[in-house]
Amino acid sequence: MSGFFEILTSGQLLLAALITGTIYATVGLGLNLVYGTMRLLNVAHGEFLMLGAYVAFWGFTLWDVSPFVSAIVAGILTALLAVALYFGLLKWCLRNPRMRKRIEPNSLLIFVGISVILQNLAALAFTGTPRGYQYLSGVVSFGNISISANRLGAFAFCVAICAATLIFLRLSIVGLAVKALIQRKEAAAIVGVNVTRLEFFSLCAGFATAGVTGALVSMTEQTTPFMGFPFTIAAFIVIIMGGLGNITGGIFAGLLLGFIETYGVALTSASWSSILLYGVFLLALILRPEGILTTRQAVR
Repeated sequence: MSGFFEILTSGQLLLAALITGTIYATVGLGLNLVYGTMRLLNVAHGEFLMLGAYVAFWGFTLWDVSPFVSAIVAGILTALLAVALYFGLLKWCLRNPRMRKRIEPNSLLIFVGISVILQNLAALAFTGTPRGYQYLSGVVSFGNISISANRLGAFAFCVAICAATLIFLRLSIVGLAVKALIQRKEAAAIVGVNVTRLEFFSLCAGFATAGVTGALVSMTEQTTPFMGFPFTIAAFIVIIMGGLGNITGGIFAGLLLGFIETYGVALTSASWSSILLYGVFLLALILRPEGILTTRQAVR
């Protein structure tokens, strides 16, 4: 019993859960933004994260560029990939009445293909060998709590992204228009919102977020062509638990997922991690299918 209490009150576990949760929240943020505005099921989201991780790895290995700088570069490059994908394929799908009518299942098939292509192109270019590097690997201590500096930096970066996104959506004109588009697309168009332009903006922002997160993750995890799939699954759990298109709910769900994984593994074993995550996911679908924080009247 005392061991159980020590786990629950451990500052080390609390910080680890917060760090894991903010990473999940940031990964889910980009996916939620794309789905909320465009109803695209981007199952290749993790592959764009993987590309960001390679940008950081090669930037540090070849030119000694800080991963925090590479994160910005990765965000720009993945946003440019979003531009190419939009004008090369998605724009036609969105403008075609028959494709637009079935955009969710069609986008699922499209992004499955993109996912496989990106994985295999990365494997051909970089081989399947796991790659890693050491950056800010020193330990920072706060009383009885110790954490590596790179994880602390990634945590701060992710918190900044989530906070900036919430401020942008609540206080800027473009952000308010994005919220209106998520909530009621037809009504937003009627009152003068440029739906096409905002969909394009959201797509680029969503892909950029994945690239940035990948660069941050590369500091603490090995980079491989197939590393993106677990993050894609985590992102989908986050946005479904938080409510599809609900940005605030998605961030909260990401934090919750981090706590479930961290404390669940501490109380059981690492082999229970997936069981715990998917178990809570299924309970959320059964008990609160619209999401934890989503209401039927508004999208926050």
